[in-house]
Amino acid sequence: MSGVQNITVADGEGDQRLDRWLRRRFPHLSQGRIEKMCRKGELRVDGGRVKSATRLEEGQTVRVPPIPAPGDRPEPPRENRVSDEDAEMIRACVMYRDDDIIALNKPAGLPVQGGSGQLRHVDGMGEALRFGYDENPRLVHRLDKDTSGVLLLARTRAAAAALTAAFRHRETHKIYWALVAGVPKPYLGEIKTGLVKAAGHGSRGEGEKMIAIHTGDIATTPGAKRAHTLYATLYRVAGRASWVAMEPVTGRTHQLRAHMAGMGHPIAGDGKYGGSAQENQGDGWGAQLGGMISKKLHLHARRLALLHPVTRKRIEFVAPLPPHMKASWDTLGWTEDLAADDPFEDLR
Repeated sequence: MSGVQNITVADGEGDQRLDRWLRRRFPHLSQGRIEKMCRKGELRVDGGRVKSATRLEEGQTVRVPPIPAPGDRPEPPRENRVSDEDAEMIRACVMYRDDDIIALNKPAGLPVQGGSGQLRHVDGMGEALRFGYDENPRLVHRLDKDTSGVLLLARTRAAAAALTAAFRHRETHKIYWALVAGVPKPYLGEIKTGLVKAAGHGSRGEGEKMIAIHTGDIATTPGAKRAHTLYATLYRVAGRASWVAMEPVTGRTHQLRAHMAGMGHPIAGDGKYGGSAQENQGDGWGAQLGGMISKKLHLHARRLALLHPVTRKRIEFVAPLPPHMKASWDTLGWTEDLAADDPFEDLR
């Protein structure tokens, strides 16, 4: 059993989660033990209470309470070893790989990280994406569980720091495709609101969702943050449904889903923001289009453009539509090559 340790975050160790930083120094520590130390206030950063997801900065001091040595109390065997089936699946999602980054086409329905009741997720399959490296690749941004498309991972700590900074400082361009109810007008525009989390129900806040508010109310609404989205209506089927491209200028939780629903055109299959059982009647509302259109969420991270974190050359990743969206596109008579690569070039 060690004593209390005060460890300084070294150069090159910044901009990473506290739990990951700890596990690299103390590989035998379980996630449960780390969470418990945070809840009890035993684990602190610069004297303050923290959560396991708190991001560290170089030069900060981490207070680590006494912890058992690796042989004092064996940790339970890992339960999240990657199955052969999952390893094959996640490797098949790789669109690009070099010494520094991996780009995936994440399937719809696969969470990026674990959470309440989520035992199977991209982060937990990192071991299958090492490709000869000693450590798992690191997440540098997120996609919702039911959103498919381009997801970027960093293979080194330096690449992770550079990519995280690029996303934070909006040096990347992300374009999403969606099928929405009705026809957004004007066809090309932007949405600027505040977004604030509305309380859910149950002991763990199930059903939480983001609510759009007027920008003038942001300063007086606790927890509200500015949210800005560019959108372009690419093709439409009468007044019933539209193929829409969106670029999130800011990166708020559920931003695109809340913004489209807020303007009266929820994304098809979005039960949280568009009404899970409400069928669209051609008036621009109701997330279920009916007929042969899948009830799954029709939101896809189509394109990601940025500077490579090491070479600084411009790179771009384009992910083909997931099966359920491809089927809807076929039903509506659309093909992926109909859309411009970047419909927002003139708006920036």
